[in-house]
Amino acid sequence: MFKAMNLDDSTGKSVNQVTDTEKVKCLIIGSGPAGYTAAIYAARANLSPVMYEGLQPGGQLTTTTEVENFPGYPEGITGPVLMEDLKAQAARFGTDIRWGLATKVDFSGPVHKVWIDENKIVESEVVIIATGATAKYLGLDDEKKYAGSGVSACATCDGFFYRGKDIAVVGGGDTAAEEAIYLAGLVNKVYLIVRRNELRASKVMQERVFRTKNIEVLWEHQTKGLIGDGVVEGAILWKKKGTPEEEEVTIKIDGFFLAIGHKPNSDFVTEYIDTDEVGYIKTIPGSSKTNVAGVFACGDVQDSIYRQAVTAAGSGCMAAMDAERYLSEKHG
Repeated sequence: MFKAMNLDDSTGKSVNQVTDTEKVKCLIIGSGPAGYTAAIYAARANLSPVMYEGLQPGGQLTTTTEVENFPGYPEGITGPVLMEDLKAQAARFGTDIRWGLATKVDFSGPVHKVWIDENKIVESEVVIIATGATAKYLGLDDEKKYAGSGVSACATCDGFFYRGKDIAVVGGGDTAAEEAIYLAGLVNKVYLIVRRNELRASKVMQERVFRTKNIEVLWEHQTKGLIGDGVVEGAILWKKKGTPEEEEVTIKIDGFFLAIGHKPNSDFVTEYIDTDEVGYIKTIPGSSKTNVAGVFACGDVQDSIYRQAVTAAGSGCMAAMDAERYLSEKHG
């Protein structure tokens, strides 16, 4: 334990801040399918992993009700229960699972330093980043009100539950176009709610949308709110908001899908780790290796394409195996 001297911005006087320092062999930042799978493999490889679960222990799946596409659960399983199963399996093999948030890193030296909750430093030979991504929402209170009850940010996860029903997809980019087309193959009708009078999606995706008979594009529409008794039953929209032609429109839907992008939870490492323009961590193709030796990334924080629980779990396995090989080569 050591004392760090900081200045209080309001008084200019020095303030003593006590900070713990701990040394570990393998540190996993974040949980979810990627983090827990990395922990399972790392623990079985005798790396004695320490995991900090982050703000949302279990990751995005904890906000999902039914999961029917994860192998091994023929009757389906709820997201929270699936994550508890993975967590228990990681703990069974000796993973030290803790609650805490990584706020800063120093990857400039041979030993990687990670600040936890800004008052503890963990020094580790290898670091596995599994902090995931956060779906972007419109910021409506109704999105929280109907979370898991008609509101979703993952068409491939939840589209199956809306077979034969009417749903809406919000967005105008490639992701929205892809999800609308995917859902159109399952549901009765898709309303594509587009803020502007054109799609931002690529020409190829636009043409596919226009060719899909059960997709209706609602141009220059914005979502005002959702309605329904316990579950989504409709959406209230503004048409041409802010113009003389502004009017309120109500559509009857059973599902409301957000497709306006994801934000990878990588801000705390971007000083040292290469990312793309959105913030997804870049890894060497065919591996989980980042541009910093001994630092690996897995799951949705580095995957902008698939974003599925099973692919996240697979990349978690890769990260643990890459970490084990790195340590073996380092120590001979």
